[in-house]
Amino acid sequence: MNPIATPLNIERCWNFIGIEGDRSCPQLATYTHCRNCPVYSTAGRYLLERSIPEDYRHQWTELLAKSRADENSQISHALRTTQITVVIFRLQREWLALSAQIFKEISPPSVVHTLPHRSNQILRGLVSIRGELRLCISLSHLLNLEVADTAVQTLSPVVYSRLVVLEKADKTWVFAVDELYGVHQFHQDELQDPPKSLTQTYTKGLFHWQPGVSQERSHSVSYLDEELLFTTLARKVL
Repeated sequence: MNPIATPLNIERCWNFIGIEGDRSCPQLATYTHCRNCPVYSTAGRYLLERSIPEDYRHQWTELLAKSRADENSQISHALRTTQITVVIFRLQREWLALSAQIFKEISPPSVVHTLPHRSNQILRGLVSIRGELRLCISLSHLLNLEVADTAVQTLSPVVYSRLVVLEKADKTWVFAVDELYGVHQFHQDELQDPPKSLTQTYTKGLFHWQPGVSQERSHSVSYLDEELLFTTLARKVL
């Protein structure tokens, strides 16, 4: 074997007559494996000590720029295709939404039993849900929603109020809604920044929702932050 590695034979030795080739190299009897041979070591030193090609930096710059662009494109596509599932409901004049994952049950209206020295505008009292007493709150007062003193445009001529049961991390809260639409899905990139208002604290963003083909005007829905909502209720009520 020629102990001098050059650009002409640097990939012709072990790949053809060595351990990766037909193993006809007579030096294999001495070194057992090509990595133990001086030619292999010399070739390694040549690869490490060889001059950098003139366009080496330019090629890697283009490659890294393309990789970054592809990564950003994948992230953008994921945001566009990520769907959020919520339940939409109305309080006073405001259409609101919360993650569908925290909705445990929808129940008909029930009598709220006030708690002595505890009930207030936010904590209304206790309500029975399937025989279990649950804390009932007023989400309208927590969000400081204005009371609708005039007629409100509804989705249906007949509107039934409902009790909504939310559950997250072993905490359960019940509150009444003036109107309930149901489950809706929208894309992550549809969320817009909320306006400067009292409800902005609890709002992740706004999205436009058109409940049906017969509706000419879409509604702006506030997507509430359930983490902040549950944390605030635990601090103010419990």
